[in-house]
Amino acid sequence: MNDDTRLATSLGLDARAGAEEQKAQRSTRPPLPSDAPAEQPRYYLLVLDGSTASVVYVSPDAPVFIGRGEEATLQLLDPSVSRIHARLEVNSTGARIADFKSHNGTRVNGERLTDERSLQPGDVISLGTTTIVFHRDVVQFSRRRMLAAGPFRERLEEEIERTKRHQRPVSLLAIAVGETTSEVRTRLGEAATAQLRLLDAVCWDGERHLLLLFPEVTREQAPVPSERILRALRQVHPELRAGFAVCPEDGCTPADLIDSACAAARGARTGELCSASATTASVKIGALRVVSVAPATVGVFKLAERLAATELPVLVSGETGVGKDLVAAALHAWSRRKDGPLVAINCAALPESLAESELFGYERGAFTGADAAKRGLFESAAGGVVFLDEVGELPLTVQAKLLRVLETRRALRIGGLKEIPLDVRIVSATNRSLQEEVTAGRFRGDLYYRLSAATIAVPALRERLEDVPLLARMFLEESCTQAGRALLQLSPEVNALLSNHDWPGNVRELKNLIDYVAATTKGDVVERADLPQLFAQRTAPAAAPSAGAASFRNIYDEIRALESARIAEALQAAGGVQTRAAELIGMPLRTFVAKVKLYRLSTVRRA
Repeated sequence: MNDDTRLATSLGLDARAGAEEQKAQRSTRPPLPSDAPAEQPRYYLLVLDGSTASVVYVSPDAPVFIGRGEEATLQLLDPSVSRIHARLEVNSTGARIADFKSHNGTRVNGERLTDERSLQPGDVISLGTTTIVFHRDVVQFSRRRMLAAGPFRERLEEEIERTKRHQRPVSLLAIAVGETTSEVRTRLGEAATAQLRLLDAVCWDGERHLLLLFPEVTREQAPVPSERILRALRQVHPELRAGFAVCPEDGCTPADLIDSACAAARGARTGELCSASATTASVKIGALRVVSVAPATVGVFKLAERLAATELPVLVSGETGVGKDLVAAALHAWSRRKDGPLVAINCAALPESLAESELFGYERGAFTGADAAKRGLFESAAGGVVFLDEVGELPLTVQAKLLRVLETRRALRIGGLKEIPLDVRIVSATNRSLQEEVTAGRFRGDLYYRLSAATIAVPALRERLEDVPLLARMFLEESCTQAGRALLQLSPEVNALLSNHDWPGNVRELKNLIDYVAATTKGDVVERADLPQLFAQRTAPAAAPSAGAASFRNIYDEIRALESARIAEALQAAGGVQTRAAELIGMPLRTFVAKVKLYRLSTVRRA
C-alpha cells in the first residue's frame, strides 16, 4: 500500500474510484449522476478550474476533500492548491467548510478562513486560482437548457448580483436572427444548447434574438464561446449577427445588459460578432479616459458631444470633485477648436486686485510695475476655449467687464485705448446655484444668462454608485503603473465599502483614496485593513424610510453590522476580556478574536 493509498484510506476515500469520478467531472458538460435525486433539494459545487468548468454534486454526510492530490475527493488541476486543501460537508444542520492548513489558504466571499464556517448558497470559495461556487438546487439539470424569458431574466439578475457582491465576471451573448420560421428557430435553439456548459443558460427574447448567458466569462474570454456557437448556428441559418456585453462595464441591470448586447448585435455585420459599444462605458477625451455605466453620466457626455459642435457658451454645474473639468475638456476636444489651446482659469484663486489684469492684460505703464505690455488669458486662448472654473467667485467689477467681452467679443487691456478682437469660446463651471447668487445680488443676472446659453449638470458620485467599481479599477491601474508595481486587486469587502460610501468629495475623493492604497498596500490584494483608518471605520448611512414603507439595505451588510455591534457590546460587558466576551455570545474564542481584528474593534485583553 503506497502513501497516497494509506492517506486515502485514513480519510475514508477510494482513490481509484475518486480518480474515475474526477475524470468524468472534468468535462465541461458533465453528465448528471444517475443516483442524483430528481425532486429533492440537492447541493452542488460549480468548479471553475483554469479553462474548465464542472458541476460536482455533494452527498449529505459524505465529506468532500478538495485538493490536487490523487487522494482528494474533488481533485483540482491548480498547482497552487495543496494536496488536501479544504474539507466541505453537508448534513442536516447545513453546509460547512474548513481549511486543511493549506499553504495558500482558503477564502469564502473574499475572507480568509481562520476556522470552520458555514456556507450559504451562492457563497464563492477561492483556493489558489480556482473558484468554487456553492449552490443548492431543486431543479433537475437536463441536456436541454432552453429557458422561458422570465426565468432567464431572473437567472441573469442573480448572476449580476453575484458580480456586484463578489466581483465575478458574467457575459451575455445576443444573436440577431431576423425573420425566420418556427422550425428554424427550434433548430437554432437545439444547436445553441448543444454547445453550452452546464452552468450556461439560453432563451429566446421575442422571435428575433437568441440570448445566451455565460457566467465566469470575461470580456477577453467571451469571443471564444461566442464564435464557437456562431459556427454551429451558421450551419442552420447563415444570416446571423451577434453581439456580447459584459457586466458591469456594459450594464448593471438585466435590461441594460440585454439592451447593450442586442445593440451590439444590430451593429454587427452579417455573420460576425461585435462587442457592446465602448462609448456606453468608456469615453476618450484626448489623452484622458472616462468610464461609466450610469445612464446619468453617459447622458452628460452625449450632451457634451452634441454641444461641442456649436459655439454656444456652456455652463457646467455640479459639486466640487465631480469632474466638471473633464466636461470642459470634452467640449474642447470634440469641437472644431480642438487644435487651439484650452486655457483653464480658477476664478476662486484670482486675487480681486489682479483679476482684471490677469484675464484681459495690460499695457506698458498702465500702473506702477507695468514695465512691459502683457497679454491676458483671453488673448492667450485665441482660436481655442477659455474655461472659467468656479465662475461664481468672480468680483462684480470683473463680471461687468466679462459681460462686455461676451457681448462684443473684444477685450480692452488695462491702460489700453484699442479693443482687441477675441476668437474664443467660453465654458464656465460652478459648484453654486448661480440663480440663487443672482437673487442674493452676488452675481449679475445679465452675465448669468449669457454664460448659461447651454447648461450641463454633472451628477454627484453618490447618485451614480454603479460607476464606483469601474472608476476604482481604472484609478488603481493608473496608480500602480505610475508607482511601478504589479496591478493590485480590490477584495470583495473593499469593493462593498467603496460601493456603499456616500463620497462627499466625489470622484476626487475616490482618486485620492486609490492613490493612497496603491502606495501603501504591501500585499497583492487591497483589504479593509489597507484603507485609511477613518475611511475603513465609516459605514454607509441608512436611507430614511418612506412613510408606511420598510427601509432596506444589503442583507450581508446588515448581518456584519449586527455582528460587529454584538461583539463590541460583549467586550464592554466583559471589561475587555475576550475569553469572557466570547462566552457571553456563544462564539468560539478563535473566531471571536478573528472577528475583533476584522471589524477593527479596540485592542483588548485576551484573558
